[in-house]
Amino acid sequence: MEENKKKIIIKRVKKVHAEHHGGSWKVAYADFVTAMMAFFLLMWLLNMTSQDKRAVLAMYFKHFSLFDKGGKSFMQESGQRPVGRNVGMDDIVDAGEHQSGITNDDLATKLMTSVNQNVQVGKDQLYIAITDDGIRIQIVDSKNNPIFPAGSAQLTDLGSQMLRTVASVLKNFPNEIAVEGHTDSSPTRSEQISNWELSVARASSARRELEQSGIEPVRICRVVGYSDRVPLFSDLPDDPRNRRISLLFCKNKKLTPPDRLKWLMKSPE
Repeated sequence: MEENKKKIIIKRVKKVHAEHHGGSWKVAYADFVTAMMAFFLLMWLLNMTSQDKRAVLAMYFKHFSLFDKGGKSFMQESGQRPVGRNVGMDDIVDAGEHQSGITNDDLATKLMTSVNQNVQVGKDQLYIAITDDGIRIQIVDSKNNPIFPAGSAQLTDLGSQMLRTVASVLKNFPNEIAVEGHTDSSPTRSEQISNWELSVARASSARRELEQSGIEPVRICRVVGYSDRVPLFSDLPDDPRNRRISLLFCKNKKLTPPDRLKWLMKSPE
């Protein structure tokens, strides 16, 4: 009878406690808090920045890409630094001779402010970069707002207005100014005039406009044309923005003859 008894099997289930949650949520939360802190810090900094500085920052980021191109842009050129960075004693424009001791950044800000106040159309056609030699000011052409008519060295109203606006700021300082003319790679409409002659003629027209706007002729240290050999957009040789007038506001008040010779032999930025 004992053999007929059913065996009772007792299963003991081992309870497994749930594992403790990891700390991944803490990482995500920390990232969120950091991002929010950066956002509010940016808002605070913008609120503390003057209107002039904001205008320069807006123009800098507007052309940051830099400039929708894969080649070298004026912001990417060797020795150049974007407007708006911190400056030191090396950035003083002729600190030993110029009593105001204005920095390159401050001068660039004055230029952008003057353009914003006086130029209604074509504000985005002014590029400014700080270089080792001074401030590079580029007035570029546009398909809809040209600074020169096609194949001509006669400034348009916009081109004259842009140069007069720049001159209104630069005439208050004694530093020398170099004037350069550039074209795109499109051939000229005339067989008698090449892009070399055209670029030189345009640089000379810009020089005359600067002098008529208050720049002393003795301050013009160089007037030269580069044809299409120094494009802003090397991967887009026909881009209208390669047609431009480039001004270099020299860092030093005046170059001594040996330094001038070395400087003239340097390739443009």
